[in-house]
Amino acid sequence: MLPSKEFFEGVALKKCVSATYNKTAFKLAPHILYTRHDEMHVDAVPLEKDGQPPREIKLATFKLAGLKDVLVEDQHFERSDVFEPQAEKYDGTTLLAIED
Repeated sequence: MLPSKEFFEGVALKKCVSATYNKTAFKLAPHILYTRHDEMHVDAVPLEKDGQPPREIKLATFKLAGLKDVLVEDQHFERSDVFEPQAEKYDGTTLLAIED
């Protein structure tokens, strides 16, 4: 089963989500859920990677099918300046995005 429920909750409520992706533990601030090639993806700002803060703030893309051990955290986040909701890749594919 895909972890879409947790990511929908994370996006809708601006809550962090922890997950494992390619054997790496992440704490994510999910900003948008969308489809690409008929598969669900989430663009999120990684807040931690294996327990360490990132070297730079950036928006990363994760395929939902590759995320494991997904858990909604009781930690809120603010919209990041690196997120561009009007980006062309989201045209007609957005399922849910954070609101300002």
